[in-house]
Amino acid sequence: MQKLESIAEQIRKEFDSQTSARDNALAQARQLTRACSLAIRAVHRDDVEGMNTNLGEASQLANNLRDSLKNYPDLFYAGYTQDALKEFVEANITCALIRNQPLQTPGELGVEPATYLNGLAEVIGELRRRTLDILRHGYSEEAERLLGIMDEIYSILVTMDYPDAITNGLRRQTDVARGIIEKTRGDITFSLRGEHLEQSINSLLKQMNGKQVDGQSGSGNIIEP
Repeated sequence: MQKLESIAEQIRKEFDSQTSARDNALAQARQLTRACSLAIRAVHRDDVEGMNTNLGEASQLANNLRDSLKNYPDLFYAGYTQDALKEFVEANITCALIRNQPLQTPGELGVEPATYLNGLAEVIGELRRRTLDILRHGYSEEAERLLGIMDEIYSILVTMDYPDAITNGLRRQTDVARGIIEKTRGDITFSLRGEHLEQSINSLLKQMNGKQVDGQSGSGNIIEP
C-alpha cells in the first residue's frame, strides 16, 4: 500500500500542474477575447491606432497562450482555448477586410484550420455591422464591396463539406452566415432603390420648378391697354 500512496502522490502533482495550467489558460483566454473585441470596436470607429494597439496585444496573448499549453494538448484543444483563438482570427480578418488589407493565413496566426474557418464565418456578422453603419448615410459602393466579400467567404465555407468532428461545427456557422448575407443583400437593395427614388423625385421637382418659373415669366408679359 505504500507504493499505492506514492503513485497517488505523483497523480496529485500532475493534477496540480494541470489545474494551474488550466487556470492560467482561462485567464489568458479572457484577456485575449477582450483585446480582440476592442480591436473590432476600434476598426468600426475608424480608430486605426486603437485597432493596431489591441491587435498587437491580442497577438502577444495568443502566443503566450500557445506557449503555456505546449505540454498540455488536451487543454490547448479545449473549447475555451479554441474559442479565444477563434476570436483572434475574427479580429484580424475583420480589421484586414475593412481596411482593405491582405489576409493572414492560419499558419501566420498560429491557429488550427477549423478554428480559422469558424473565425472566418463570424467575420460575416461584423461585415454586416459595418455595412449597416455605411447605409445609415445612404447607399455606397463600399457597402457593395463588403457584400461581395461576404459572398466570397460563404462560397468558400460551403465547400468545406466535412464532418463536424473535423470542422468543429462549421456547418451550423455556415448556415447562419447565409442568413446574414441574404438580410444584408436585402438592406443594400432597399437602400439603392431609395437612392434611385430620391434622385427621381429631385429630378421631377427640378422640372416642375423650371416650368413654374417659365409660367411666371410668361404671365408677366401683359400689355396694358
